[in-house]
Amino acid sequence: MAYRMFRDSRGTEWQTWDVIPRLEERRVSSRRSAVAPLAGSDRRARTDRRLVHSQRSVLIPGLIGGWLCFEAELEKRRLSPIPSDWQHCKTERLEGYCESAIPARRMTRELRVTDMGERDRAN
Repeated sequence: MAYRMFRDSRGTEWQTWDVIPRLEERRVSSRRSAVAPLAGSDRRARTDRRLVHSQRSVLIPGLIGGWLCFEAELEKRRLSPIPSDWQHCKTERLEGYCESAIPARRMTRELRVTDMGERDRAN
């Protein structure tokens, strides 16, 4: 994973890195198809017998090849496909990539000072 930091023309500091999903994460849909059971071979009614042990996200087709992640204090964005020159291009060009990236939802909630105060009052 390559990493780069830059400050845009508005003064916002961005952290930028590439995300390349592992092969097993690139699944877009179920690989298994329903199979008709042989008559009398099995008493189970369901034809799909996969066990789900954990929740695994399925990538949307546009992100299968990876994406460039831009993260600032208050915002996160994704750009796909990854531009080949992003690691060495000028800051102005990288800022252009950032502007064309689509907003992304943050997966973790950061613990802020106000949250800590509310938590302390609740206890």
